[in-house]
Amino acid sequence: MFLWMVGGPQSFSHVENRFSRSTETVHRKFKEVLNCLCKLAGHNITPRDDTFTTVHARIQDERFWPHFKGAIGAIDGCHIPVTLPSDEVVNHTGRHGFPSQNVMAVCDFDKRFTFVVAGWPGSAHDTRILNDSLVKYAHRFPTPPPGKYYLIDSGYPNREGYLAPYKGQIYHIPEFRNGRKPVGKYEVYNRHSSLRNVVERTSGVLKAKWRILKGVPSFKPRTQKKIIIACMALHNYIPETKLPDEEFDKCDEDEDYIPDEDLEVVPVKGDSVPARLNIVDMNIVRDRIANSLMSSTAS
Repeated sequence: MFLWMVGGPQSFSHVENRFSRSTETVHRKFKEVLNCLCKLAGHNITPRDDTFTTVHARIQDERFWPHFKGAIGAIDGCHIPVTLPSDEVVNHTGRHGFPSQNVMAVCDFDKRFTFVVAGWPGSAHDTRILNDSLVKYAHRFPTPPPGKYYLIDSGYPNREGYLAPYKGQIYHIPEFRNGRKPVGKYEVYNRHSSLRNVVERTSGVLKAKWRILKGVPSFKPRTQKKIIIACMALHNYIPETKLPDEEFDKCDEDEDYIPDEDLEVVPVKGDSVPARLNIVDMNIVRDRIANSLMSSTAS
């Protein structure tokens, strides 16, 4: 019943009719399964290798190796539409124009979530959520060790352990389609650093599979948060079973595949964070990678 509701999505009344169960039974079982999946999330929304010593096969591809040898995954904010009381709508409405929860998602190159923080209103800035999480969940956050880093977008500053694209340059996969080739080292770097699109692809598969996340019904905010986390736990469970799955298979067949409805092309006129927040050392790392990519392209 739970899977039917979050995958459909289907209302409680539809579930009552479909499975011939009482309202009380449907609500009780939904809550039981929801709580169990949130407990599962504590076990399966984690890195497979918490020391990050294993280099993923994706990074060893000749296009990315050895340039991005320190990459361990990607981070981005994922906006999940939610239904809220009228007095909460403004606080939860961000630049997307609809009320949502801004969920910080950390994922690896297997399209698995390795850390998530849900519950923030859609108006909250990505950097604020990351900074708060690094303090509040310091004992659980999969912090990159020295020499390693997450790939991020321009919603975050370029700093130690977090490598951002160059500002003022295009970096989204759709902008490089239709035969457009990157021009200059900044665009060459941004095209290759699109390794970070794994987080967009992962979030796209999540929403395509568990369609309740297209618009979470009017539960209490805490329950809405738990539904999001439960769906992420289910998402991670699928590849662990090693069974074929249509959405995962599409991503495996086309490394640039992102469900259209989850695409967001951000204007390229600059970062959405002040340049003063960028750390010089990571700017140097980024320049070294860009120069290395240009050298390999020229040869």
